[in-house]
Amino acid sequence: MSKLNERVALVTGASRGVGKGIALELVDAGATVYITGRTARDMAYIDGKGTAIVCDHRDDQRVEDVFRRIAAEHERIDVLVNNAWGGYENMMEGGEFTWPRPFWEQPLWRWDAMFQAGVRGAYVASRLAAPMMIARSAGLIVNISFWAAQKYLSNVAYGVSKAATDKMTADMARELRDHHVTVVSLYPGLVRTEKVMEAAPWLDLSNSESPQFIGRALAALAGDSEVIQKSGKVLIAASLAVEYGFTDIDGKTPRPLTLADV
Repeated sequence: MSKLNERVALVTGASRGVGKGIALELVDAGATVYITGRTARDMAYIDGKGTAIVCDHRDDQRVEDVFRRIAAEHERIDVLVNNAWGGYENMMEGGEFTWPRPFWEQPLWRWDAMFQAGVRGAYVASRLAAPMMIARSAGLIVNISFWAAQKYLSNVAYGVSKAATDKMTADMARELRDHHVTVVSLYPGLVRTEKVMEAAPWLDLSNSESPQFIGRALAALAGDSEVIQKSGKVLIAASLAVEYGFTDIDGKTPRPLTLADV
C-alpha cells in the first residue's frame, strides 16, 4: 500500500514542468490529486489518475470554486503545493530578451504577474486550505521558491517575489504551528522542464533534476510523520533526497546546491 493513500492533495499551476512532476509523483505515492492550470489540454496527462480543474489563480472566485469542490468531494485537504507562478512568459519582447534588464527598464507587467499569480496566488490558496487542515490538526503547505530569495538572480522583481514567498512561509508556519500544520519553502535545482530542455544545447545539465525528482521530494515530506519539525524552513530538494534516500528517475542523486553555487 502506498504511503499517501487516503491523502488529498492540490498542486497549483501543474500544467507542465515542476508542477506536473509533483502531481505525477503524488499520484504514484497513492494520493488523490487535484491539479490546476489555465488550459484543459495541458492537463490531460492526469486523466484517469487525478482531477484537473481549469483555474487562473489571479481570479479569487475560481480559486474558491476549486476548494469548494475539494471540500464537497472529500471534506479535507492534506497537501497544498503552491506552484502557480507568473512572469516567465514573454521573456522576449520586440525581439529583445528583457528578462535580465535592470529594474528601470523592466516591463511593469512582469512584477504584477509574479506577485498576482505567484505570491498572492499562494497566499489565497493557503488561506482557503488552512481551515480544512486546522480542522484535522494536520496538513502540509509547500511553497515552491528559489535561491533568488537570498541572492541576486536575473532581475529585481524575481528576487523580491521569491523573498516574499519565503517570508510568507515563515510567518504562516508561525501562525499554524499550534494547529500542527506544516509550511515550508522548497527549492528545486536546475530542473529539466520543457523550457529548460529547449535550451539544452547551451546548458550544463550534468547536475540537473527531472520534474519528478521534485515530486519525490514532495512525496517524502508528505509521508514524514515528523514533518512539523521542518515547518517554517527553506528546504532543498536534493538535500531531501539524501535525507530520505530517494533518487531521480534515472537513478542518480543530484548534488545539493548551496548559496555559493547559484
